Amino acid sequence: MSPTPVGTYVPPPGKTTTSSSSSSSRPAPVDPQTDFVILHVDLVCIGSHYLDLYTHLTSSKSQSSPPPAPTPIPSATLRSAVSSANLETAAADNVASTALSRIISKADFEHMQVLGQFNLGFIIVRKRNSAPGGGEAEMDDLFIVDQHAADEKWNFETLQEKTVIESQKLFRPQQLQLTAVDELLAIENMDILKRNGFEVSQVDETERLEAGCDEDTARPRLQLVAQPMSKETVFDMKDLEELIHLMQDGPPGAMVRCSKARAMFAMRACRRSVMIGKVLDKSHMTAIVRHMGTMDQPWHCPHGRPTMRHLSDLMSFGRYDPPRRDVDWQAFGRDGLEMEG
Repeated sequence: MSPTPVGTYVPPPGKTTTSSSSSSSRPAPVDPQTDFVILHVDLVCIGSHYLDLYTHLTSSKSQSSPPPAPTPIPSATLRSAVSSANLETAAADNVASTALSRIISKADFEHMQVLGQFNLGFIIVRKRNSAPGGGEAEMDDLFIVDQHAADEKWNFETLQEKTVIESQKLFRPQQLQLTAVDELLAIENMDILKRNGFEVSQVDETERLEAGCDEDTARPRLQLVAQPMSKETVFDMKDLEELIHLMQDGPPGAMVRCSKARAMFAMRACRRSVMIGKVLDKSHMTAIVRHMGTMDQPWHCPHGRPTMRHLSDLMSFGRYDPPRRDVDWQAFGRDGLEMEG
């Protein structure tokens, strides 16, 4: 079958063209001055061909065959997917559902059972509760808690919430170049700034008028009268700007700390926390675990180390029944005698 030239009209089945051979073979006239090809278009003929084509496509669509049935997934592909999910069979998806339901909430720490200390650095706890959906099945899991990381996070969050950083008065108040939005935010949260060591006061309107400034003049309305003081850390204006930025993103009235203050609290919390190698009694271990339920983020220490990990599923103990291998001891003895002979 010869290829159809581009631009050639192909009529629907049963329809023939009526165009004359002379018109199709006659070359298009060319303007000798501009070398432009002059084309004459018969709109009536084009419209007729379009209607014929539209009628043919509409009738073909109405008589189309039903869609083919979906191709079944090969068993090898299914086995591969199940194997990738660490399940032996597709019917074991309830095991996966149970594993995914092992979600620890902060309220669970109140009911965890402390079993003991491991290697003078970790606390072994047990969590038992009913499986999702009720029924007789229960979840019984062991978790291992890093005693230093958990206690460090407790001390860190306590320092962040309760510590008031000391401040030092400035010899001369420093005017703050802030936007109108930041000025309003700083005025509404002066107590939070003061607990971070930054004391801010509003510029007296009398001083503004004496300086020749009216209400519309772009003159700072706030001034810094004291800034944080610490033996370990030096604070500056960038820390104040960071605090204002954090207050914009956080909920109203929530305590915020700049990155330098958080690093300082993390160092102090590490020094006062339970160290690895210290023997703990049950009451001390229980206090560490219960504290995790009162933290904002108990899942990792200030330095990013995880505070706990899932250790084992106690309900799975005894479920595995390995296949029994029968040994023919008589044949084993005969083989041994033949080798000696």
